[in-house]
Amino acid sequence: MSTGLLACVLPLGALAGLAAPRIARRYARPPAVDRVAGTGSPAGLGALAGAVVFGGLAVALGADPVLPVLLALAAVGLVLALVDLACLRLPDPLVGAAGLLAVAGLGGAALAAGTPGRLLDAAAGAALGFAGHVLLALLPGSRLGFGDVKLAAVLGLPLGWLGGSTLALGLLLPHLLHGVLVLVLLVAGRVRRDTPLPLGPALLVGAWLAALLP
Repeated sequence: MSTGLLACVLPLGALAGLAAPRIARRYARPPAVDRVAGTGSPAGLGALAGAVVFGGLAVALGADPVLPVLLALAAVGLVLALVDLACLRLPDPLVGAAGLLAVAGLGGAALAAGTPGRLLDAAAGAALGFAGHVLLALLPGSRLGFGDVKLAAVLGLPLGWLGGSTLALGLLLPHLLHGVLVLVLLVAGRVRRDTPLPLGPALLVGAWLAALLP
């Protein structure tokens, strides 16, 4: 990975992180979004988060033709995470936009790389992500929403493109991360067993981490 590429990607990530709260306010109440995003903090949490997310992808993928696709998805993912944390909702317009970006972007990446067969891997990843989370949503007592199911299907597209091991890790990690977080919050007395908690951020972070690993 060239330092020039990283120098371009990091500011883009910071801008995406700064813009995310403004866009999220269209789908959730501003006070809730601002509280989650830490708006006004001197550390610039949004810019830092965006730069870390974008920079990690750039380091892991380098000049791979799929990098712009994942950066676009990451930008939408920052907004989705804020909205879900603020109001336990994954708006269809945002999830749909992520899906369209993934389909169009991966199609373009397949043409650029001359690997159209990888689109089948992406489709298989989406199908597996959708089917697996539908089953989880149908389990007795499950709090998995259909927004989570749709987001898992969208994330399955790039995860499937990146390979079977990345797909498996990207589908498993979110639930491990979410489970650990719930356990920590329960022990700390911050939540009760019946407290609803968002899964969307864990889905996004797990997919991001899976994309970083070889």
